[in-house]
Amino acid sequence: MTAAAEGSQPLSLGRRQRTSLLQSEAAQGFALISPTFIYALVLLVVPILVVVAHSFWTQNYLTIDRTFTLENYRIAVTEPIYLDLLRRSLWISLLVSFFTVVLAYPIAFYISFHGGRHKGLWLFLITIPFWTSYLLRVMSWKVILGYNGVLNSGLMGLGIISEPSTALLYNTSAVVITLTHAWAAFAILPIFVSLEKIDRSLIEAATDLGDGPLRRFLRITLPLSVPGIVSAILIVMIPTVGDFVTPKLVGGKDGVMIANAIQAQFGKGANWPLGAALSVTTMLVVTAMAASTVLIIRSAARMAR
Repeated sequence: MTAAAEGSQPLSLGRRQRTSLLQSEAAQGFALISPTFIYALVLLVVPILVVVAHSFWTQNYLTIDRTFTLENYRIAVTEPIYLDLLRRSLWISLLVSFFTVVLAYPIAFYISFHGGRHKGLWLFLITIPFWTSYLLRVMSWKVILGYNGVLNSGLMGLGIISEPSTALLYNTSAVVITLTHAWAAFAILPIFVSLEKIDRSLIEAATDLGDGPLRRFLRITLPLSVPGIVSAILIVMIPTVGDFVTPKLVGGKDGVMIANAIQAQFGKGANWPLGAALSVTTMLVVTAMAASTVLIIRSAARMAR
């Protein structure tokens, strides 16, 4: 009788422990996020793994040879054409990120500090252009920058040029201008959120201590808004490298980017393994560049303090 009671006691204790474990906040939280986590895992991680696997295979006309090889990566990192396209893509993404943040910061600053009760309206107005198709917005810039476009017509009307210029379209500058406009709202929003989190009493204290507007901005507002700037740069820079629609429509031969080469390999080139190797290589380089950018900005912010 006593032995049976002693044997049942550890069993009941184990059941209580399992019950308490299932009722704990950690277990409930994991049960809550697990469906979403599995969904994200299937949609995000599995495609990446498929691309990585293809990058180690070989294309034999219409069939895939699954023999392990590093030849695709050798081509991706040694062929001059792909290296040139990758360098150009990184340079364009950096330029677009810089100009987008430079243009977005004053807008976000004005809305945050001077928008008053109309902040929501201002943010709403910023998003209106993005109700239209991305392709339509790119085509509108093609009309603006074209040979007989709005900009050329305006410059001729002002007497600045005597005939339409062909230097406005089908080059790197056209790609940078178009992408800067396309991603402007995505830079304004994170900077605005960062500015909204700044304690206004710090600015009031700086004013009481005699700091002028510029000094207050450089010592308080700008350093405290660095997280928003970093977020804006990453939001713009990472997808910009992979854009192939804009370079194809407004870039011409001088504005072609690495994404166009990847799209060509998965399309007309019919060489999926090489396209996959180019994709993985670009992804790794962009990751390294993004991490370096974050470290440089944060280091500069700490030195400025």
